[in-house]
Amino acid sequence: MTLPGRTAYREELTKIAADNPRVLCLEADLGGRGHPFAEAHPDRFFNVGIAEGAMVDMAAGLAAGGYQPFVSTFAPFAALRAAESLKLALGYLGAGITVVAPYAGVSGGWFGTTHHCLEDFAVLRAVPGVTIAAPYGEREMRAVIRRAARTGTPHYVRTGRNAAPESLPWQGTDPPVVNWDDAGARPDRVCLVSVGEVGTELCLAVRRADPGLAHAHLCFVDQPHLEQAAAELARRYDRFVVVEEHRPAGSVGSALALLLSGRVVRSVNAGEGWPSRGGSHEQVLDQLGLNEAAVWEALASVKESPLVTGARERNGI
Repeated sequence: MTLPGRTAYREELTKIAADNPRVLCLEADLGGRGHPFAEAHPDRFFNVGIAEGAMVDMAAGLAAGGYQPFVSTFAPFAALRAAESLKLALGYLGAGITVVAPYAGVSGGWFGTTHHCLEDFAVLRAVPGVTIAAPYGEREMRAVIRRAARTGTPHYVRTGRNAAPESLPWQGTDPPVVNWDDAGARPDRVCLVSVGEVGTELCLAVRRADPGLAHAHLCFVDQPHLEQAAAELARRYDRFVVVEEHRPAGSVGSALALLLSGRVVRSVNAGEGWPSRGGSHEQVLDQLGLNEAAVWEALASVKESPLVTGARERNGI
């Protein structure tokens, strides 16, 4: 059994803090009883209450004082309510703060629109200098948190609520720019590209049904990482279906469509609608049209779309 991303984060940070006295943990009324960091390092744990902007501002001051603050709150409150503080602290000041944002996408399900967040990539990708990660599974989450602690640079880490998938395997310390899952793929130059927990689950389900499909998983989705990923993707494939739990505007799919000029890129995402009824995570995703059927439809469309003549030459491939 693996742990959900938010639980793996707390455990990993607690371990890191045992060897690094500069690591601090700040949460916006999410601590609860039995928080492992609070129990192991009570003098370095701060529950600031429902004051997300103030929490980020506190973290900026602590970072200026030589500490390494890790802050956590629900994704809509981190990326949207505290957006100005994030822009100034992580962007303008370049403060070494790591923001861990659970309940991303519509993983809050029943909590409704106020607790959904389908806009965080758009907000954070617009802030230069922030490493943005959407780990899939416990191993990826732990590796991303170790990377953030090791580099001391601004990070935004998106995760869900209770999903606990098994991470895809890779070699090395950090998740790769592109984690290839294309063994046995057909030579038709069509590739699924997955982002985050839901996007990766859907791509894996479709690939299980059709093992001849290629699949590329992305953990890091900030602009520098996506530029590297696009170059690597273009060396192997020409047609892409990008699957992510986000709105079309500011999405990874929209960024890759620009970077893969001349290729065919289709985005399977959460669309422009607002969920009108409560429900489980899966039920809300279905309301938004983010499901396996949408992936199959996009694959059929992308296979029929012509490439732009001379695309490879213009991309230097």
